[in-house]
Amino acid sequence: MFLELIDIAVRDKQPHPRLPGRITGHVRAVLSEDIGGQIQNHELAIPVWADTPQGATDADIDMALMLKAAGIIARLKANFRTEP
Repeated sequence: MFLELIDIAVRDKQPHPRLPGRITGHVRAVLSEDIGGQIQNHELAIPVWADTPQGATDADIDMALMLKAAGIIARLKANFRTEP
């Protein structure tokens, strides 16, 4: 089995209702899985949050949210690795 991240983008984001400086949202990730030569794509909506400094740009916030999601995906891939 082989998993590869082929697309990632912020789907939605909003300020946390009670914690100033925290942004919550969802990141859309598309993973491609190869099982014995058969390819299947999986679209995931990953809930994420990031603490951002005051004055952070939208691009900085998007990058922080995508980095959180990428970390989650890396842990997922590490747990599902079956090939030596």
